[in-house]
Amino acid sequence: MQRYKILHRTYYNFSNPVTLGPHILRLRPREDHELRIEAFDLKISPEANVLWHRDVESNSIAIASFSQPTQQLAIESEVIIQQYLEKPLDFLVADYAVNYPFRYQQDDLVLLAPYLSGSSTPADPQLAQWIEAIWHKGEAIETYGLLQRITDAIHQRMTYKVREEPGVQTANDTLSRASGSCRDFAMLLMAAARQLGLAARFVTGYLHAPLSTDAGATHAWAEIYLPGAGWKGFDPTIGAIVGTDHIPVAVARVAESVPPVEGTFVGNAGAELDVGVWVSQC
Repeated sequence: MQRYKILHRTYYNFSNPVTLGPHILRLRPREDHELRIEAFDLKISPEANVLWHRDVESNSIAIASFSQPTQQLAIESEVIIQQYLEKPLDFLVADYAVNYPFRYQQDDLVLLAPYLSGSSTPADPQLAQWIEAIWHKGEAIETYGLLQRITDAIHQRMTYKVREEPGVQTANDTLSRASGSCRDFAMLLMAAARQLGLAARFVTGYLHAPLSTDAGATHAWAEIYLPGAGWKGFDPTIGAIVGTDHIPVAVARVAESVPPVEGTFVGNAGAELDVGVWVSQC
C-alpha cells in the first residue's frame, strides 16, 4: 500500500469585481477496492455553499454556489489517499476474451454501448492505417497484448507536448502532428480501441512522477473494458498499464466533459488562471 498527499490549488484573478455563477468541482479521487480516501479538505474563497453528489459515472461532484462579488476565486483541495493497486497485472480475463478478436456478451453490450461509439461506423482510413502498422488482421494475439502494443506505440512514436489551451485533439490531429498532451494520447488510444470494437473511456486524475518533468502531476489516460477483469487503465504517455502512481478522479465517455473546475462569472473584467498541483508520498 502507498499513501499519497495531493494538493491542488486553483486561483482565478479578475481585473474587476465579478459575480460568480455555480462552479462544478471534480477534485475528489474515485474510491473503490483499490483506492481509499484517508482525509479530504476543500477550502474555497470567497465563502461558498457546497453540495456534493455523484454523477452518472459515479464521479464525486461538488457544486459551489456564491453570494458575494469578488476579484479572486481561490479553490484548494488537499487529500490523502491509500493506493492498493500494487500489482496492476494481477487480473484474469474471461476465457472468451483472452484472445482478440472477441465479442462482448449481449448483456454487457447494453451497458457498454456509449463507450463503443464509432466502432460500428466505417473504419477511419488514417486511424485504420495506423493500427494496421501495429497489428495485422489475422495475427494471433492476446487482447491485453494488443492493447499494450498500441499503448507502447503511442509512447514510442509520438512526441509529448504540454498544451495549456483547453480542448482535446482528435485522433487524426494527433496522428498528423505526431505529438500531443496526455489527454490527446488518451483520446488516440480510446479511438483505436473503439475502432477495434473495444469499449473505452477517458480518465482524468493525478500521476505521482517525482523524477519526470514531462508528465507532470495532473494527468489523463484511458480505460478499456476487459470481460472478467473490468475497466483496466492504460497510459500511453508513459507506455504502461496504470499502476500505483495513478490516482483517478473522474471518468467519462467524452474527454471534454470532466475538467477539474468549471464555472462562469458575470462582469466587465479580464481573468487570469493560476493552477498548481503537487503529488507526494507520505
